[in-house]
Amino acid sequence: MTAAPRLDDSVGTWRIIRFGAIDSTNEEARRRAHAGESDRIWIVADEQTAGRGRRGRAWISLKGNLHATALLVDPCPPALAPQLGFVAGVALARAAGDVGVADVTLKWPNDLLLSGAKCAGVLVEGVGLEGRRTAYAVGVGVNCAHAPDGLGCATACLRRAGGRAVDAGELFARLAQRFEEALEAWRGGRAFDRIRSSWLDFALGLGERVTIDSGAGRREGVFEGIDAGGRLLMRSGHGLERVEAADLRLWPRSDAPPPEALPASHAPEGRS
Repeated sequence: MTAAPRLDDSVGTWRIIRFGAIDSTNEEARRRAHAGESDRIWIVADEQTAGRGRRGRAWISLKGNLHATALLVDPCPPALAPQLGFVAGVALARAAGDVGVADVTLKWPNDLLLSGAKCAGVLVEGVGLEGRRTAYAVGVGVNCAHAPDGLGCATACLRRAGGRAVDAGELFARLAQRFEEALEAWRGGRAFDRIRSSWLDFALGLGERVTIDSGAGRREGVFEGIDAGGRLLMRSGHGLERVEAADLRLWPRSDAPPPEALPASHAPEGRS
């Protein structure tokens, strides 16, 4: 069940709908899109009971952390919609800097890290509407007060210099403004080069060895950035691969295998 929302407020051209507890801010965005709501709505909740991340994974959503979803209707041609994750990532990294958090980086495709530990994720989901229209729920989950354990990777909470915690409300206020700025710069996908350049400024692991896990199996190479569509560029024994979707693992420098250890048994994934 979804709790009743609090009174709406707004920031810029966006309306904000706030909940104490909800199943999922992305699900609420989906419901509102099907109900005919216009776009430029932020849905924010103190807690989620059924939050989720990429590939249907559970997202632990404790009070004190930030759980928010931006709803957009027909912001771009459908083929360009995956770029929204990079738009949100850039906005989130900039917002973290605005509230005094140093040493944040972005890990392809959708994670924000602090000193190498995951502290936030972005999930973009499409919602088909009548009249061949499409809405997009751009969900953002940030560890402000609590960092969950047992995820198989290092996690952290956002901290300012001196170890002071970041308030979720303060971070959201900056995120909402930075997201609007990034959307304007992106121009519905016509200027993704601007977002790509900014994303690479925050990118973690450029020039370092990585492992990717995808439907094509596991393979290793050197992370060389992202292409004009947001696909990961990895140089392996096959040359330069373009990876559409995968889980990315960065090798600690001391653990990285030598170049001759790179496998040569898988074909490149994604479009060339």
